[in-house]
Amino acid sequence: MSDIVKEAWRKYLIQLQVHPLRTKAITAGVLAGCSDAIAQKISGVKKLQLKRLLLLMLFDFGYGVPFGHFLNKFLDAIFKGRDNKSVAKKVLLEQLIFSPWINFLFMTYFGLVVEGKPWGSVMNKVRKDYPAVQFTSWKVWPTVTWVNFQYVPQQFRELFFSLVASCWAIFINLKAESAAIKKD
Repeated sequence: MSDIVKEAWRKYLIQLQVHPLRTKAITAGVLAGCSDAIAQKISGVKKLQLKRLLLLMLFDFGYGVPFGHFLNKFLDAIFKGRDNKSVAKKVLLEQLIFSPWINFLFMTYFGLVVEGKPWGSVMNKVRKDYPAVQFTSWKVWPTVTWVNFQYVPQQFRELFFSLVASCWAIFINLKAESAAIKKD
């Protein structure tokens, strides 16, 4: 079995070198799909909502990873190195630009595309929930981002981020489910 895993990893690394953006996007999309499937099951969904799962995969595949891929390259170009000062600048810029934007965009996408709600309803929900989402994000993601920039080689950053994001999505779903149970 370990030979199969080693060979799969070797082929993955080759794809990561030959087609970095495509490989990262597919990886993140698959992880997002797995994460949503787990989250749906944890929340008690009887039948997997495949459309929702595919739309969440599409978001990571089509937007999240490409944006993160080029943002990482940009930040590495303007703040060279992995010393604490360079990493701090990368984390600060990422948290002030990428984090607020991706949270806003995802909440909007989820409401409009995944849930199919009208624009006004989605914007009301974003206005109501966005500050708490962003504040919570700033409690968790700066540490993840620091580890990512400090220790993870550039070609693996999106993979690391996607793995943590998958766990985060499951955690958020558990929190939402717990809050719903308390209300009943």
